[in-house]
Amino acid sequence: MKFGIVFPQNEFPSDPTAIKDFAQAVEDLGFYHLLAYEHVLGANPNRSGGWSGPYTHTDSFQEPFALFSYLAGLTRKLHFITGVVILPQRETALFAKQAATLDVLCEGRLRLGVGVGWNKVEYISLNKDFHNRGKRFEEQVQVLQQLWTRPLVTFNGRWHTIPDAGLNPLPRQQPIPLWFGGHADPVLRRLAKMGDGWLPNHHTPEAGSEDFAKLEQYLSEEGRSLDEIGVEPRIRYTDGDEDEWCRLAEGWQEKGATHITLITMGAGFKTPHEHLQAVQRYARALGI
Repeated sequence: MKFGIVFPQNEFPSDPTAIKDFAQAVEDLGFYHLLAYEHVLGANPNRSGGWSGPYTHTDSFQEPFALFSYLAGLTRKLHFITGVVILPQRETALFAKQAATLDVLCEGRLRLGVGVGWNKVEYISLNKDFHNRGKRFEEQVQVLQQLWTRPLVTFNGRWHTIPDAGLNPLPRQQPIPLWFGGHADPVLRRLAKMGDGWLPNHHTPEAGSEDFAKLEQYLSEEGRSLDEIGVEPRIRYTDGDEDEWCRLAEGWQEKGATHITLITMGAGFKTPHEHLQAVQRYARALGI
């Protein structure tokens, strides 16, 4: 099982040196990957109509392709995963080009966590339809898988038309792995049909039991098995002590987890140094 760290960008300064030092420390400690969350815009909580989302305009988010392009040249073996890019908010061919370029620059150390999102304000601001995002997502995945594996693509869909054109250069990974975030029933069905991995939101293995059973059923219906996909849950620093982290990791592995991402946010840390100390504690506790 591979362990990674969430980049704690909501509690981290927008300082290139601090970001570099954090990523290099994570790599030096033996962690496999760094995960970055994504939001393009944050809403004003005092806006007309109110706001109930967990993030606002005061929360900092680095754009993940730009962040990982910066870190690709400063690391040697650290892998990168988005967790998650809201795919229906993005223009598909441009997203494919950006991801392919990053995959070349980081020498194939890229996975893409993708999802449909929940932030209607962000969809409106990016001039995308919030209400058909699930169906568009499915077509986007088809387009991406073709653009990343063929020199020329002809595609005529409901939302995409590609008249015999292609990317150059193609990514190093063909295709780049797409991991689906969330655990709503439509997500599990899409994952069984076309996903490479799953990013569940459950806090404990026990809480995820029902969805694991559903996913196994849906995979079977598609002629696939749980062994054919990756599974990457998250463990929070605030979930307990070292013994509890180990218990959770063992429980997730028994469920079929291939990766685990550890979160230092939400524990009251104020400085990059405090986050790094927490990362070091994770490494010691889990034997990384």
